Amino acid sequence: MNTSPNDDPRAALRRGMYFVLIAIGLGAALGRILAVDAVDRTAAHRRPFLSANDRSRWCTVRALVEPELRVPGAPYAIDRVIQQPNWDTIDMVKHDGHLHSSKPPLLPTIMAAEYWVIYRLAGWSLESQPFLVGRIVLVTLNGGCLLLYFLAMARLVERLGTTDWGRLFVMAAAVGGTFVTTFAVVINNHLVGAACAAVAMDATLRIWFDGQRRLRWFVVAGLAAAFLAGDELPALALAAPLSLLVFWKAPWRALLGYLPPVLLVAGVFFGSNWIAHHSLVPAYLHHSAGDNWYDYTYERGGRVIESYWNQPVGIDRGEPSVAWYAFNVLVGHHGIFSLTPLWLMSVCGTILWLRRGHDRRLRGLAALVAVVSLVCVGFYLLRPLSGRNYGGMNTGFRWVLWMAPLWLAVMLPTADAVAEQALHGKRRWPLAMALVLLAASALSAHYATWNPWTNPWLVDLMKYLGWG
Repeated sequence: MNTSPNDDPRAALRRGMYFVLIAIGLGAALGRILAVDAVDRTAAHRRPFLSANDRSRWCTVRALVEPELRVPGAPYAIDRVIQQPNWDTIDMVKHDGHLHSSKPPLLPTIMAAEYWVIYRLAGWSLESQPFLVGRIVLVTLNGGCLLLYFLAMARLVERLGTTDWGRLFVMAAAVGGTFVTTFAVVINNHLVGAACAAVAMDATLRIWFDGQRRLRWFVVAGLAAAFLAGDELPALALAAPLSLLVFWKAPWRALLGYLPPVLLVAGVFFGSNWIAHHSLVPAYLHHSAGDNWYDYTYERGGRVIESYWNQPVGIDRGEPSVAWYAFNVLVGHHGIFSLTPLWLMSVCGTILWLRRGHDRRLRGLAALVAVVSLVCVGFYLLRPLSGRNYGGMNTGFRWVLWMAPLWLAVMLPTADAVAEQALHGKRRWPLAMALVLLAASALSAHYATWNPWTNPWLVDLMKYLGWG
């Protein structure tokens, strides 16, 4: 466990190294954001929005802010936005005669606040200045989330690690060895979710491990946990036990500091969803017989178009075999462990803390991560046919990105064990193996240079070899 700075003379040096790694990671991400370009560079109307997924949210942002694109009585409707060149998207639903993004309106509503300021003060719009405005929002939102993620991870590794090398190794993995940074170039909920998970874990551990009772940590924990659940519905599996821990440790301070931000975020989440859809249930859950918002037609450019989701193609058709889907999600072409083999060290670290953890708090943390991981990965594997699509066309199994802070935390005992063995001259091959796993994971994370909506390198390799 972490020691105080007075007892550890190398703590200041480690913190300096964390900031060096953060500077490199943040600078690399911002450079990729500024390099974002249209997928079709020959198009007459180029836009720096790389897929239907992120365009879906951008459409909502425009509908909320630009007066000429608003639909009377339906502020979140995108009927007018999608009529413009290159602003169409397949990630939409239709109800009450209007088209809407299928994404929850919480994140687009927050984005619209910044866009409103830009639109009103500078006069720039996403139509006239798409690259300038798009990059400003990407830098502030994704850059801000990355900075929070990196800072929270630095505090977590310093608190939970026991060796210099182990801490720096895990911090390096957080900065460049996972898909979290890969998605920094597009608007998405996964980067936001990862940042919220890291901040929620850091604040909750201060209350749980350190006995902190300052009200600000309860506010931070509540705000981060609520946004996490609002961005990633399965993340309720983490937000709920974290909430129980906070209330168990300090019920009155939890009522004063933790509960108000939770209620605030919940109010914005359900309130915006009600204004958008006249329903408290997110749009993407209206996909059942008799209540299927994905079954529709619409008109664009004088043509009547049927919903893409009535006859999806390619990967969006879903994998018929649950067993084959599970194989590919875990160790196959979209594999959690095949694309990011670093997570093997997290499995080992979880076992180490569960079996040999001298601190029952560490055993409790390992158990929490294990249970949340099993529940959420199991949820993703057992989705119906239409949901077994690997997250669509993307460079990795993106639905687990928000769990990266959890898996990095439980990687620490493995990294520390590797460092201790090398330090005492017992075995050096585990250290070399850890570096190989880090390099392989970084390869996967950076294979998509500026567009995460592409195939993983394993899929491209299989196609090149004629295996798929």
